[in-house]
Amino acid sequence: MNDRNRIPFLVVALVLSLGLALPLWGCNQTQESTQGTATTQEQTTVAAKTDEGTSEGTETTTLDFYKPGDDYKLQQVVVLSRHNIRAPLSTNGSALDKATPHTWIDWTANASELTSRGGALETMTGEYVRKWLESEELIPENYQPEEGAVRFYANGKQRTIATAQYFSSGMLPVANVDIETHADYDKMDPVFSPSFTFMSDAYNDAALKDIESKGDGTNMASVTANLADSYALVEDVVDYKDSDAYKTGEIKDLDTTDTQITLEMGKEPAVAGSLKTACQLADALVLQYYESPDATAAAFGHELTDEQWKEVSESKDAYVDILYTAPLVAKNIAHPLLAEIGNEMDAQGRKFSFLCGHDSNIASVLGALGVEDYELPGAIEADTPIGGKLVFERWAGKDGKEYGRVRLLYQSVDQLRQGTMLSGTESPMSVDLSFAGLKKNEDGLYSYDDLRAHIADATAEYDKIVEKYGEAELDKAA
Repeated sequence: MNDRNRIPFLVVALVLSLGLALPLWGCNQTQESTQGTATTQEQTTVAAKTDEGTSEGTETTTLDFYKPGDDYKLQQVVVLSRHNIRAPLSTNGSALDKATPHTWIDWTANASELTSRGGALETMTGEYVRKWLESEELIPENYQPEEGAVRFYANGKQRTIATAQYFSSGMLPVANVDIETHADYDKMDPVFSPSFTFMSDAYNDAALKDIESKGDGTNMASVTANLADSYALVEDVVDYKDSDAYKTGEIKDLDTTDTQITLEMGKEPAVAGSLKTACQLADALVLQYYESPDATAAAFGHELTDEQWKEVSESKDAYVDILYTAPLVAKNIAHPLLAEIGNEMDAQGRKFSFLCGHDSNIASVLGALGVEDYELPGAIEADTPIGGKLVFERWAGKDGKEYGRVRLLYQSVDQLRQGTMLSGTESPMSVDLSFAGLKKNEDGLYSYDDLRAHIADATAEYDKIVEKYGEAELDKAA
C-alpha cells in the first residue's frame, strides 16, 4: 500500500543548477551547548578565487563532522527531519494577506509547498551527511544500498516528500532511492500527525493544566504573557494597524490574554485568539526572510537586527512549544512516531533512516523524551529550525561497549539565506542534546542501552496515560 514518489533526476539537476548558479535566490507550521568534545575534520581542497577569477591554485578548508572522539566508530543513524523552506501555509486572500497593507513576495512554490531554495538547501545537507557517513566508513563512495540498509519515509505532504527526495539526491546521488509514504498525497500520515489518539475529560483537564504550567499555572494568559513584545514587533513590521482589515474592525489588536486551547480526540491541539494570528504572521515573515535576498524588503522596509528577528520568531516558537511540548500532551501525540523511531533503531541491518515530518514532530518527540533546555547558535527559530534534523546515533567504542548520542543538526540563518554550504566545505550547525535522568560519559555520550531504554520508556508512557486517565473517566461515570 506504499505510495512510491520520486522526482526525476534531470528535473532535480535543472532546479539545482538554476538555484546554485546564484549566490542568493530571489523571490505554520527544546540542551546544553556542545560540550567541547573532540571533533573529526576532513581536509578538503577547493579552487581559490583571486581578483582575476578562479585560479588553478588551491586552499585548504575543513569540514567538521562533530565526531565524539577517536575511540568511537559510527554504526547507525536515525534522522527525524523537519521539512526545509516552504511557502506560507495560507493562500492569497487569507487572513495573512488581510493583516498587512503590504504584498508578500512571489514564492517559488504553492502555499505550504517546498520552495526551490528549500530543495537546493536540503540537497546540500544531504551531501554533507554523505561525506560524514563516508568519513566514518558507514557507507562507501557512490553507495547503492543493499536491501533494507536505508529507509526514507515521509509524511504525505508535498513539502515532506520533496524534502526527503532532495536530501536523498544529495546523500545518495547514484542510488535513486524511493521515498516511502503511507498516506494519500497531501494527507497527514497517522505516524506524523500530532493528533490525540486517546482522550477523556480527566485527561483533557490534566493536559490543559500541564500546558498552563508553562506560565504560573493559574490560567492560559500567564503562558502567553511574555509575548507582548513579540506581538508588538510583529504588528509593527507588517504595519498591522494600516491594513484595511484592522481599520474596518475585522481584525483586532494582538492580545496576550485571549489565547484558548482546545484538545479533541483525533485532532491536533488547536488554538484560538491572537497567538494563532501572531504565529501565522511571524511564520510568514521568517520564511520570507529566509527566501528573500533583501533583508529589509523581507521586513517590509524595516531594518531588523538578528535579535529582532528572533523576537519576531518568538510568537511562532511559542505556538509550537505551547501546543506540542507539555509532557502529558507530547507523550500522547508523539506516541506513534516514538514507536517508529524505536523500530528503526532496532531494525536488523539498518544503517541509515530518514523520517521527514514537521516542527510539531520534533517538538513533541523532544517533549516526550524530557529534553533539557538548549540553545541554537546562529538560528532565529528557538527550538525546531527550518530543515532541522533530530539525529539519533549509535557508536561502537573501542572498549567493546555501545554508545548513543542525540543532537540537532541545522543550517544557520546565514547558511539558509546565502547558501554558503554550496562550497562543499562548510558544515551545518550541531548541538548535542541532554535528557533528564540520563548521564553522559566524559566524551558526551550515553550508554546506548540507556538511551534506547529511555526512548522505550517514553513510548510506554502512552499506555500509562490511558490506564490512569481512562480509569479516572470510568470512575467518574460510575
